[in-house]
Amino acid sequence: MNKSNSAKYSINLSFEEIKLPPFQDILILGKNSQHGKLGMLKSFELLVPNGFEIIEVNHKNVEAVFVNKRILTKMPQEKIIVILEDKVFPFVSDSELLKVDFRVAISYSNIEQEL
Repeated sequence: MNKSNSAKYSINLSFEEIKLPPFQDILILGKNSQHGKLGMLKSFELLVPNGFEIIEVNHKNVEAVFVNKRILTKMPQEKIIVILEDKVFPFVSDSELLKVDFRVAISYSNIEQEL
């Protein structure tokens, strides 16, 4: 049996199209993030003009939340912030940018109307 000393490679490769900005729903900005609030806002205005609303929050680790305006047409920002404060903010470090997928589905049941 002749064993070869040649190297073998095993490669897994995948790729996908990205969209700018690299998140679609919500971005949470930590208080000590490398990226400042105003710089992020200017970037968004260049990439997606009038696409995101900045919401300043009073939290020990979070400076601001950027919310896609299409979400705000479905749900008031106050309710969004309450959900984020309860479910997401406890896991945010003060130096990070955190992408949040926030899907809103609206449903009605038992609708009755007179015709």
